[in-house]
Amino acid sequence: MVGIAAATMVFSTAAIKVAMMQAASTGARPWQQVPWRRRRLRREPNDHEINRLAVPHAMSGASADRLPELAGASVETRASWLVASVALVILSISYGAPLVAVVALKPIAVELGSSRSLPALAGSLAWLGSGLGGIVMGWLAERIGVRWTVMSGAVMVGAGLALSAAGGVWLLAFAHAVVIGLAGMGGINVPLMTYVSRWFDQRRGTALALISSGQYVAGVVWPALFERAVAHFGWRHTMELFGALAVVAILPLAALFLRDAPKPGGRAVSAARAPSAAGIRAWHPATAFALLCLAGFLCCVPMAMPQAHLVAFCSDVGITPAHGALMLSVLLGCAFVSRQFWGWLSDRIGGLASIFVGSACQSAALAAFLLTEDETGLFTVAGFFGLGFSGIVPAYVLAICQLFPMREAGWRVPIWFCFGLSGMAAGGWLAGVLYDYFGFYAPAFAVGVAFNIANLFVILWLIARRRAARLPALAA
Repeated sequence: MVGIAAATMVFSTAAIKVAMMQAASTGARPWQQVPWRRRRLRREPNDHEINRLAVPHAMSGASADRLPELAGASVETRASWLVASVALVILSISYGAPLVAVVALKPIAVELGSSRSLPALAGSLAWLGSGLGGIVMGWLAERIGVRWTVMSGAVMVGAGLALSAAGGVWLLAFAHAVVIGLAGMGGINVPLMTYVSRWFDQRRGTALALISSGQYVAGVVWPALFERAVAHFGWRHTMELFGALAVVAILPLAALFLRDAPKPGGRAVSAARAPSAAGIRAWHPATAFALLCLAGFLCCVPMAMPQAHLVAFCSDVGITPAHGALMLSVLLGCAFVSRQFWGWLSDRIGGLASIFVGSACQSAALAAFLLTEDETGLFTVAGFFGLGFSGIVPAYVLAICQLFPMREAGWRVPIWFCFGLSGMAAGGWLAGVLYDYFGFYAPAFAVGVAFNIANLFVILWLIARRRAARLPALAA
C-alpha cells in the first residue's frame, strides 16, 4: 500500500500540473478575448452562451449583437483549474471505496456463505447512501464550507471500511450504507460537484467532465490493485488498508486547497438570480426537474450493471478474475479519456442533447453484452460501453445549470444526484437478484436495455418541449 500511496501522490502532482498548463493556455488578457467573443456570437447563441452571458428574463428577446454588453466579469481563473484538479484527485480516491466489494464479490459471498446479491447490495447501498447524504451534506456545505464536509467524509470512509471488514453480511451492508455512503461519500462527491461548478462560468461543462472523471480514474487504478491485494491479504485487510489510505490522502488536500468559491460580482450577481433566457416556459419548473430526476434514475440503473458485475460475469464465462479486473479498468479508463470529449461537446450542444447522445451509446453497448462471451469481444464491448456512458452524469449537472438559476444549484444538484445514485444502487442490486434467480447475467442486461430506452424517451420529450419553448424567444 506504500506503493499505492506513492502512485496517488504522483497522480495528484501530474493532475495539478496539467490544470496549470491548461489555465495558462487560456490566460489571455480581457481585451484579447473580445474579438473571440464577437466572432463566436455573430451566429445565433446556443444554450450555454445565453446562460453564461446571463441575459435577464425580461430581456430574453435581446439580439445576439448586444449579448457581450450584458456579460459580467468571469470568475474563471488559474485557481479554478487548480481546485478542479484537487477535486479530481479526491474523487479518484473516494470512488475507490465501494470498488473493494465489487472486485471481491465472489470471495465475500463464499466466505460469508451468502448469495451474490447480498455483497452486491452492500456496494449498492453505498451509492444510495451517498445520494441521500449528498442532500444533507450539500446543505451543510453551503453553511460551513465544503472543506469540512470533505474532511469529515474522508474520516467516515476510512471508518466505514474498517467496520465493514470487522463483521458479517449485515454489518457490511450497514457500514456501506450509513458510514461509507451517507456520512462518507455523501460529504465528498456531490458537494464537490456543486462547489467546482461555481469556480467556472465559461467552460463549466469541461470542468464538470474533468472532476467527475474521478470515478473512472478510480476504476482504472484500483480494481487491479484490489484484485492482487485480495488474493494476497484477503478482502478484510484490503478494506482496512484502503480506508487508512483514503484518510491520509484526502485530509491534507482538503485542508490546503478547498477554500471558499469566488463570489460573482456586478451583473453576474443578477444573472445568478435570474432564470435562463432560454429557460423553461412550456412547463412548470418543478415538472421539468422531476422529469430530469426520473431520467437520471432510468439511465443510472443500466449504467451500474456492468460496473458492479463485470468481474463476476467474466469469471462465469471462463475468464480469470485478474483479466476481469483488467477489463473493468479498460471500461473505466475509456470512460475517463472520452469524458473530456463529452465535456467539450456539452459546452457546444448543451446538456440535454449530450444526455441523449450519451444514453443512446450506453444502450447500444449494453445490448452488445448480450451478444458476446469471448474475451476479446468482451474487452471491445467494455471499452465501447466506457466511451459511451461517460458523459451522461456531468451533462445532467450542466443541464440543471442551464435550465434553472445558478443560485438553485446548491439544492437541485444534490437532489438529482440522490435519484441518480439511487439508480446506480438499484442497478447493481437488481443485476445480482436477477443472476441469483436465472443463474446467468443475460436477463439483467436485457432489463438494463429496457430502462435505457425509457430514459431516451423522457430526454427526447424534454428536448422537444424545450426547443418548442425556446424558438419564439430567439426569434424575437
